[in-house]
Amino acid sequence: MAVTLRGAQELIPQEDWAQKLAKSEATKVPLRIKLGLDPTAPDIHIGHTVVLNKLRQLQELGHTVIFLIGDFTSMIGDPSGRNTTRPPLTAEQIKINAQTYRVQADKILDPARTELRYNSEWSDPLGARGLIQLAAKYTVARMMERDDFNKRFKEGRSISVHEFLYPLMQGYDSVALRSDLELGGTDQKFNLLMGRHLQQEYGQEPQCILTMPLLEGLDGVDKMSKSKNNYIGINEEANTMFAKVLSISDELMWRWYTLLSFRSEAEIATLKKEVEGGRNPKDAKVLLAREITARFHNAHAAAAAERDFANRSKGGIPDEIPEVRLGGAPLGIGQLLKQAGLAPSASEAHRLIEGGGVRVDSSMVSDKALKLEAGTYVLQVGKRKFARILLAA
Repeated sequence: MAVTLRGAQELIPQEDWAQKLAKSEATKVPLRIKLGLDPTAPDIHIGHTVVLNKLRQLQELGHTVIFLIGDFTSMIGDPSGRNTTRPPLTAEQIKINAQTYRVQADKILDPARTELRYNSEWSDPLGARGLIQLAAKYTVARMMERDDFNKRFKEGRSISVHEFLYPLMQGYDSVALRSDLELGGTDQKFNLLMGRHLQQEYGQEPQCILTMPLLEGLDGVDKMSKSKNNYIGINEEANTMFAKVLSISDELMWRWYTLLSFRSEAEIATLKKEVEGGRNPKDAKVLLAREITARFHNAHAAAAAERDFANRSKGGIPDEIPEVRLGGAPLGIGQLLKQAGLAPSASEAHRLIEGGGVRVDSSMVSDKALKLEAGTYVLQVGKRKFARILLAA
């Protein structure tokens, strides 16, 4: 129970989960714990791993973890939190994204003990007749109690009939899998409760619901999202990942410890007490950055990233930087940055120079008209972008 509740937002109903745990212990039959993700984008960021971490913790206690890829529900589009109809993905997009999801999830879950399923397994055979029978088990009035539907209806925004099918199909997943516990973000509560309702309709013991908080991104304000550019992708380079973790605020660090770290709560409490007692909070942040980077890469890569960050902090140049061969010397600094991939355009390069963010061989560039002759140069943009330029005539 303590493992279940760590960092959780809500457990519904807690007394039922206690009974399920007791029954599992008595019968030695592991519980079935489900997490469904729609492959709507090719990459998972660490905000998604909050629920994956919880799955891993429960998996290590011996329970059966089901990683469900919503290849069928992706074609409908989850309306959760949407004020407009979500455009459905093509079957080809879903297939490509789904292939990467398993690879990324394996970085957290134990592949040998994870049951991988696709909800097209039972949703496709359901057919039109089965779908109508399923739809008969829920009312429009109850569907309209859902916040996003209710708000859109009051504002006169369109709600497509197929959007009503999404929570029904997600709920039916729990029936098909005979789930004991389903995990999800706080924005998924309506869909998770649908699974509980439908299991009762189909004569099954209803699942319990565990919602996890949405992880704030690097800015500490909005939830982690690619559209907000405040995320850390789990496939990002080790150096970038390490530096991004160190960029978060001291206050946000403790929330990330609770939701992302595998350290015990006692260890985290001791670390927090030491910081409150005068220890530099950066020490704790480095430990967190090291743990997260090692999880998605390895200990060696995390140690190298730590050295790289320390070197950059001292104004040094990283040991390993990309090498770019260019011709056309003498070449203007704006075009040089563009061709080296350090700026999207020459005009953006000039803007970066105006802001004091461009260095050549550790010297700040202030002249936008600067031209470089043939030779070898180390270009730096901001704190983390480097390239060794071999410029030929």
